[in-house]
Amino acid sequence: MTAPAPAPVAAPHRGQPRIAIIQGFVGSMMLLAGSFGVGWLSLASRELRQVPAIIWMRFEPAGAVFSVLLLAIGGMLLVRSWLRLGQRLEGWGPESRRTILAAVVAWGAPMCFALPLFSRDVFAYIAQGQVMVAGLNPYKDGYSQISNYLQIGADDLWAQSPTPYGPIFLWLEELVVRATGGQPDFSIFLFRMLALAGAALCVYYVPKLADLHGINPNRALWLTAANPLFLTNFIASIHNDALMLGLALAGLYYAARRRFLLAILLVTLSIGIKPITLIFLPFIGLMWAGRGASWARTFLCWAMTAGLSLGILGVLGIINGLGFGWVGALSTPGSVWIWYAPIGFLGMVVALTGDALGADGWAWADVVHTMGTLVALGFVAWFIFRGDHAHLVRRLALALAAVVLLAPMIQSWYVVWLIPLFAVTGIRDDWQVKILYFAVSFFMIYAISDQLDIFPYIEVSLHTARQLAAVVGVAFATYLVLVDPRTKSLFQRTSEPASDPLSR
Repeated sequence: MTAPAPAPVAAPHRGQPRIAIIQGFVGSMMLLAGSFGVGWLSLASRELRQVPAIIWMRFEPAGAVFSVLLLAIGGMLLVRSWLRLGQRLEGWGPESRRTILAAVVAWGAPMCFALPLFSRDVFAYIAQGQVMVAGLNPYKDGYSQISNYLQIGADDLWAQSPTPYGPIFLWLEELVVRATGGQPDFSIFLFRMLALAGAALCVYYVPKLADLHGINPNRALWLTAANPLFLTNFIASIHNDALMLGLALAGLYYAARRRFLLAILLVTLSIGIKPITLIFLPFIGLMWAGRGASWARTFLCWAMTAGLSLGILGVLGIINGLGFGWVGALSTPGSVWIWYAPIGFLGMVVALTGDALGADGWAWADVVHTMGTLVALGFVAWFIFRGDHAHLVRRLALALAAVVLLAPMIQSWYVVWLIPLFAVTGIRDDWQVKILYFAVSFFMIYAISDQLDIFPYIEVSLHTARQLAAVVGVAFATYLVLVDPRTKSLFQRTSEPASDPLSR
């Protein structure tokens, strides 16, 4: 790891960061209010469905439109507040840590009470927990085996698919369902507590990792934890990626501090949540081998790293009786595609071309998706075997980015996997951070206009609600990029040399 540079005297805050925090809190409160109208609500949540305000917001056309507007404006206001907070914290001195943490709490707290937004995965967690409680094998038996899974609210798309999660999260799912009897509202609360624990790990370890790289820890924390994508995906959406990422970052930190047994244990626990963090293991092995290590020592450290991690997972598989069943389920998320993913778009074009020629176009698309995966694995191998030892975490970030960007499906929480790894190794205040600004804006617009729980028997259709949310989101983003005198400079090219945020 690179040695940290000495910290200069910090510059004071520019303006009033409290204003940005308050604006973000208002945006988060709007998300909370909008969630009661268009957030995901289980059919089994009878108490909430009897609240008069929720009845109006969910089952009356005016209430549904009002909820969509709250959600769309609130989400985009949160993006603006994050941008403005970064502008007001120029200097990134020690006093900015408290301000950033205050923003994280103020913006995240309302989301703790929201109905699940932008994703229905938490209902799948409940259904999979019921699969575990029933004594079935979730790597073979989808939650369609559970008689009331539609009442729970789980997405029918994955009802017959094997779970893509590791043994640790299966146990957590089972524990939650046993504790709550499968009651959706209480189960959602417990899963949100798990997500908050993962988010807290990220908040704790991101500055520490940044310090080890000589990167300003406060700016890295702002880029990561105050980021609207981080807050909405990990708190509002309740993704288990929060716990996965928090454990992985903790393991990465202890590997950098040469506490390898603890590091491997933590990363293995992360793999036990979602196996994607297997990609961390070869880079931890390289840290263990050390700078300038011979190939013999490198392969020995890789073998010990893999042996310890897979050994732990093997013991867990023996205990739960499911073995390494999660390996066969790894392809489950890759069975879908989306238009804005480069490989997904290319596959769609190839499929349409094939169909036009009278062939099986989607079989051709599957070939494109497979090729994307193979190219991604090639990049992963390149970053494992090539590069400066001092930049191991950056190489890990680039390898994971290749896996994400060359997949046929790119979800917003996949992007959140990448942000802390790039933030702790340095995102320059030029085109690099501008890409992040545009990505955050794009994925927020997509989130607020994608998964809306619209009652199908009112005059406002799901299609109309999505169009309304998209128009509001695009209009707000256009204002931020082209009109807003405070934020438009963040998205535009400048002829002046950018200040270097990589210095402390």
